[in-house]
Amino acid sequence: MSDITHQEIELNRDCNAIRIPQGTSVTLPQGMRVVITQSLGGSYTVATDTGYLVRISDTDADALGFEKAEAPASKPASDSGDLDEKAIWDQLRTCYDPEIPVNIVDLGLIYDCVINRRENAGAQVLVKMTLTAPGCGMGPTLAAEAKGKIEALPGVDEADVELVWDPAWNQSMISEVGKMKLGLI
Repeated sequence: MSDITHQEIELNRDCNAIRIPQGTSVTLPQGMRVVITQSLGGSYTVATDTGYLVRISDTDADALGFEKAEAPASKPASDSGDLDEKAIWDQLRTCYDPEIPVNIVDLGLIYDCVINRRENAGAQVLVKMTLTAPGCGMGPTLAAEAKGKIEALPGVDEADVELVWDPAWNQSMISEVGKMKLGLI
């Protein structure tokens, strides 16, 4: 797909969205004009004609005139034998802050990732993550997205993504890749 940012689009149907940074659900009406400000990790951040930012999931991409993401193929039966931590980190790199074009790993928001392998069952993955600001209402949305993406991995039966505030996030936690993307180095 070519770069679609800054593209103005008229919604072709009512569409569910999450208001940024409040994290509240809203319904955007058919015919509303929006401008795409970011399209990363399977979601769209758009500026509405009423002046606020919202996040639209890839499941509602058709409201923007794009194809919906294909439903993931069913996972193989639970087996944590092939699951490695790199696969989890790679999945987390597909989750993006809706206002910052850097994934949550390179932003330094992931503090810990633990795989609990279980006999005769898929793994349980425990992740501790933070946000760039404690008051950000998008925390539950980002945590739910990370949880869903981890649970989509073969060999994972359960994921728990806990929001933590200690240590407090700061810009020094951004990876070199993230800093380069943001023009900080």
